[in-house]
Amino acid sequence: MQPPPSATPTLATPILATPSLSDTATRGDGVFERILDMIYRCELPPGAVLNESVLAARFGLSRGPVREAVRRLQGIQLVTREPFTRARVITFDPAAVRDLFEMREALEGYACRLAAERMTDQELDALAADLEAQADKAAAAALDGTPFDFHERIVRASRNGRIVKTLCGDLYHLLRMYRRWSGAAVTRKSEALTEHRQIYRALRNRDGELSESLMRSHIARAAANVISRAPAEAGDTDTSAA
Repeated sequence: MQPPPSATPTLATPILATPSLSDTATRGDGVFERILDMIYRCELPPGAVLNESVLAARFGLSRGPVREAVRRLQGIQLVTREPFTRARVITFDPAAVRDLFEMREALEGYACRLAAERMTDQELDALAADLEAQADKAAAAALDGTPFDFHERIVRASRNGRIVKTLCGDLYHLLRMYRRWSGAAVTRKSEALTEHRQIYRALRNRDGELSESLMRSHIARAAANVISRAPAEAGDTDTSAA
C-alpha cells in the first residue's frame, strides 16, 4: 500500500519565492537614485511631469517602486504635487532660493568656523588633496569612486550633529540641485575653485573668524549667481562651483 502524499514539500517540490521586504526596498532605492540623477542632469528639467507609467516602463518595473520613489522625492522637496494634478519637478523660485541660501550661509558659515578648530591635520591634508584633484576632471572622477563635495566635508568636520543633520540630511539634495544650477557657468566654476582654496587656507591656519567670513561670502555669491541664471541653462552636472 502506497503511503498518502505528504503535505510537506519535498526537495523536488518547486516553491514559489515571494519578494522580501528588503528586495522591495532595494528596488525602491534604485528607482529613487535613478530619478534623482535624471533631475540633477536636467533630463527631467524644472517643471517636468513625472509620469509613473512611463518611468516604470523605462525601468522595467511595476509602478509601485516608482510611486514610492516619487513620494520620497516629494519628501525632500525636489518634486511637488498639487491636489488632482501630476507630480512635477520643482520650478525655479527666486524667493525660495534666497531663503535657502540665507539659511545655508548662516549654518555653513558657522560650521566652517567650527571646522577650523576641530579638523585634524590628516583631514586637512585629505581636503587639500581632493580639492586639487577636483580641478582635474579625470582625477576628480577617480576620487574613491565617489564625488568629492567640499562643502559636505567641511560641514561634517564641524562635529556639530544638528548642523550636520540639517545640511547633510534630506535638505542636502535640494541644496545640491541649486548648487548645480549655480555651477553651470564656466566662469563661476573657476571663481568658486579659487574661493574654495582661500577657505582651505583659512582652515589650515586655524583661523575660525576668517574661515566663517570667507564661507559666508562664497555662499552669498553662489546665491546671487543662481538667482541671475535661468534654470533651463543648468544642465551641467558639476557640483564643485558652490
